[in-house]
Amino acid sequence: MERMKKKPELRSHDLWEVSSAAARLTSYACAISARHLEDDGVRMQFNRELAYYAKRVVDDVEQRRLSPEEGLREIQEEQRSLLRQSSEIFMQGIGTIAGTTQFVAGAGICYASVGTLCVVAGVPLMAHGANNIYENSRNLIEGHSRTEGPIRKGYQLAAKKMGHAERDGNTAYGAVDIGLSVYGLTRLVVKKDAWRLFRYIDTDYVRSYKTIGPLSGAIESTSNASTGIQILLDNER
Repeated sequence: MERMKKKPELRSHDLWEVSSAAARLTSYACAISARHLEDDGVRMQFNRELAYYAKRVVDDVEQRRLSPEEGLREIQEEQRSLLRQSSEIFMQGIGTIAGTTQFVAGAGICYASVGTLCVVAGVPLMAHGANNIYENSRNLIEGHSRTEGPIRKGYQLAAKKMGHAERDGNTAYGAVDIGLSVYGLTRLVVKKDAWRLFRYIDTDYVRSYKTIGPLSGAIESTSNASTGIQILLDNER
């Protein structure tokens, strides 16, 4: 009868390392829940479940059901998963706000141009803004990132009809979205303190981004950067 192989001895340093990683995971979970979960009961339950999970991994390592390396991998993967989810929620919130800004900017273009720029800029900007609000708000409510609004689906359908892949439709949607946002931020608008005698002159106009404040500009820029990164990732697949 073959003798059972003896498991290698668990070093105290290895157990300490796993325990420290578990403590960091628990602390990180508390920070994430404080940022995203408003309900006290839900937040406490989330923190408790993550604490139980971290303790279970430490116990499994201590009881030799997992090696220290396996325990560390589990904890690190869980922390990466939490980071991904937190980043997605943050960007979805940014996308919802940016979509609102786009919609308002589009309506402003239609109003300021008395309809002359409504078809070429105002309506597309409002359509993209409404679509971004729909996609990001629904993703936030349902807890995923798979929602596709009607405007995006229209781009996908157009791409397929031209013999391209659905991915190309998403790329076109993202490129147009960025272009419309940049136009909305850089178009000339009348200064608030401009005094019109007969008609406005060049000095009465200012770039739109100078009137919306640094926070709104930062949100729009972050949203555009995220869209650009997503286009690059989609094209690499």
